[in-house]
Amino acid sequence: MILLIDLCYRDGSLSRDEFVAPVERLLRRIGVAFTIRHYTTVGAQDLESADAAILCGTALMDTGYTEHPELFRWLLTFERPVLGISSGMLALAAAFGGGTEPCREIGMADVRVLAPDPLFAGQEVFPAYTVHEYAVQVPGEFVALAASDACVQAIRHRSLPLYGLLFHPEVRNEWVVERFLGLVDRQSP
Repeated sequence: MILLIDLCYRDGSLSRDEFVAPVERLLRRIGVAFTIRHYTTVGAQDLESADAAILCGTALMDTGYTEHPELFRWLLTFERPVLGISSGMLALAAAFGGGTEPCREIGMADVRVLAPDPLFAGQEVFPAYTVHEYAVQVPGEFVALAASDACVQAIRHRSLPLYGLLFHPEVRNEWVVERFLGLVDRQSP
């Protein structure tokens, strides 16, 4: 079961339709079991029953999740696959001490693969949809996997199956989420 985490400013917000629902539709279409929780309501039972987690993005001005870093400490010990999308990448990096820096990109950007990884196997450059005001300062435990001309677009933890994407794969690159789910299958007991 995939734990799909809504990072929008409040549970049930209109932003959920734009940033969580597309991932939900993708998981439904490919037949993956999931449950959705708002980041403020994720509990121990949710984490224990999850095979993996996906942290969804938010609207540009929606940064409330940054005011509650304690709600993301579970990422330090989860040890199962995590995919942080846009704001989810920022939350993932912050849990490991990574900061942010201004980097505004809205629209399509060419993303160059910087390091080999199953998530991007066979790709050198691909177009991706971006909508963000900030990029991550890559924490020491992570490696940069891909970048646009403006900033790092993908990171992976050096030893754990934790990924962050600044671009939105649910918009134009569903294959990235599908490959992530393939890694989940290999990680599951």
